[in-house]
Amino acid sequence: MTDHILHNYFRSTTSVRVRIALAMKGLDYDYKGYALLGNEHKSPAYLALNPQGLMPALEIKNQAVLTQSMAILEYLDEAHPTPPLLPKDPLGRARVRSLSQIIAVDIHPINNLRVLKYLETEFGADKDAKFKWFRTWAAAGMEALEVRLGETETGQFCHGDTPGMADICLYAQMFNNERFGVDMTPYPHIMRIHKSCAALPNFIAGAPMNQPDAK
Repeated sequence: MTDHILHNYFRSTTSVRVRIALAMKGLDYDYKGYALLGNEHKSPAYLALNPQGLMPALEIKNQAVLTQSMAILEYLDEAHPTPPLLPKDPLGRARVRSLSQIIAVDIHPINNLRVLKYLETEFGADKDAKFKWFRTWAAAGMEALEVRLGETETGQFCHGDTPGMADICLYAQMFNNERFGVDMTPYPHIMRIHKSCAALPNFIAGAPMNQPDAK
């Protein structure tokens, strides 16, 4: 048993973010998988941990339950500062948060499973319509991110030559982009950085296909 329990779903990109961060920090954790399509995240037991019923939740034994992936990443960086997920300087930290939030705030929330289900049940959106919805908003974010990654602060990774919070968000988002057929050819900066991330063991460890509940 470890001091951390990660309540998550293998294909959830927010869960991918936290799994990568835990791996980067060298923290062991007990893996608790939930089947979102089976509504296991709506069980009374899980709602007692996270009233939103969203993935993931990081349970720190005898201390707290943390929710919201970006808040969890910030906590991990403060509690376990090596290696850092954010730069030391205030402007660098603001830039990395901004890059991260293009994905975590502007793309992901309107493209997650509950939104796509709502489009289907309330507005009759079929598979093609849902895919078009996803690609529209993913592309809007990717276009802005691509421009930002053309800035001089970008190196091998989103900010300099070491991976951090923005790279975690970028890498995780790419799994959904692939599932929904987002054309990534217009985004060479993003694809170059994604390739760099995909070669790192800690990122590989967090990938959906490498989880015990992957189906």
